[in-house]
Order: sequence, then C-alpha cells, then structure tokens
Amino acid sequence: MHDGCSGSFSSGKQVVDKVRMMGFNIQPMPMPLEIHCEQCDDNFMMQNFEGKCPKCSMVYGVTPCHAFDPSNVVAAGIDY
Repeated sequence: MHDGCSGSFSSGKQVVDKVRMMGFNIQPMPMPLEIHCEQCDDNFMMQNFEGKCPKCSMVYGVTPCHAFDPSNVVAAGIDY
C-alpha cells in the first residue's frame, strides 16, 4: 500500500522498511544531505534514501517526499 506523502511512521525501522519495500533505498536523493549521526556524533553525506554512517554503521532512512531536510532523516539501528 502506498500512502503518498501522508504516511506516518512510529520508528526509523518503519521508514527504512517502507523505503526498501518501494525500491528507493538504493536510489540517489535529489540532493545529498549532511547527516549528524546520533550514535557516534560524526557527520556524513547521505546520498541515497537509505544511508549508513561509515564510522559506526547506524542505518538512516528518509522517504522521497521528505528528503529535502536533514531533520526528516531517521535512524533505524546499527546494521539494520
């Protein structure tokens, strides 16, 4: 089921699962975002709708509708 841009998620895992289910996880975002990792306190550039911190392997995701702002990127877990 596709909720368009109105879908709501209660966890980062749900966001990453949705992005993977729709096949967007390996697609590049319109513009890369600099993400501050909540696990290791490092910054990295997130290129795709699913990204992984190169320092600690925390996985992050964002839906295409919300990929314009780093505050919409959510953590799913280490090596999720």
